[in-house]
Amino acid sequence: MAAESPLLEAKRRVEYFDLGARSYIARCDSPRMPFKHTINPYRGCEFACKYCYARYTHGFMELRDPRDFEEKIFAKRWNPVAFREELAKIPAREMIAIGTTTDPYQPAERRYEVTRSILRVFAGERGRKLGITTKSDLVTRDLDLLRTIARANVLHISMTITTVNEQLARKMEPYAPRPELRVNAVRALVRAGLSAGVFMAPALPFINDSEFEIDRVACSAADAGASYFGGGGVFLRQEAQAMMFPWIDENFPHLSGRYRTKFSNNAFLDDGYAQKIAARMKSARELYRLPHRPYDYHPEQWEGEQQLALFTL
Repeated sequence: MAAESPLLEAKRRVEYFDLGARSYIARCDSPRMPFKHTINPYRGCEFACKYCYARYTHGFMELRDPRDFEEKIFAKRWNPVAFREELAKIPAREMIAIGTTTDPYQPAERRYEVTRSILRVFAGERGRKLGITTKSDLVTRDLDLLRTIARANVLHISMTITTVNEQLARKMEPYAPRPELRVNAVRALVRAGLSAGVFMAPALPFINDSEFEIDRVACSAADAGASYFGGGGVFLRQEAQAMMFPWIDENFPHLSGRYRTKFSNNAFLDDGYAQKIAARMKSARELYRLPHRPYDYHPEQWEGEQQLALFTL
């Protein structure tokens, strides 16, 4: 289907394609994830984050160059009838995560509004559990729909902020919105009465994982009124290494050997590193009195229902 996708538009760096969708909602069986279903309105992501773990997904469409993930963006052809039929098969209490392998608010969304079309459907639902993850302040465009959804469903919005150092962010995430814009977006979401938190992931060894860097992000989250704060270490599959290692060579040459050694046999770092990062995140949360998870709330239009157990992204 990808090979037959017609070219919709091309920019200086990016090509957009129309992708027919056999399904919009995917099943997630990974024990690492707190959700059972995922929705990704696009294939590929323009933000070009050097560490992005999701580059391997373009391989399913026979696109093997790791740069294809950020330069060939596929907008899923919207069919509201098909989407509603899929959604009807999913029990209301099973969590659905939007934006797990590609950002639902990347620049393509300004053109094609696939994410907004999906949210329009959820605005008419009741009793759903939803999570949205993004790096973009474009999410505030949909405050009207998000408020409507949150009145009858449990909705949490996680803003990924890996650093508040704008120079470092521009190196790590060259086409993503500036950290300041993301922080302001969290502030706007919270002021609108929505549950919005900050997710600092990934933590890159010796780059943004220091106590100082984590503290700065947590402080910004608290200042914006974030509902929660979390994060974790980096995950580097071979496809991600193909982009990450040359970037390390260019920007942090003194770390080249360490990264190749650490990730030569495993995409994940060892448990000791994970525990160290978890401890630093915990200390920052305690300092700024930030919860680890989204808080439990009872939607105002969810009458007669038991309050839901909290869940985290």
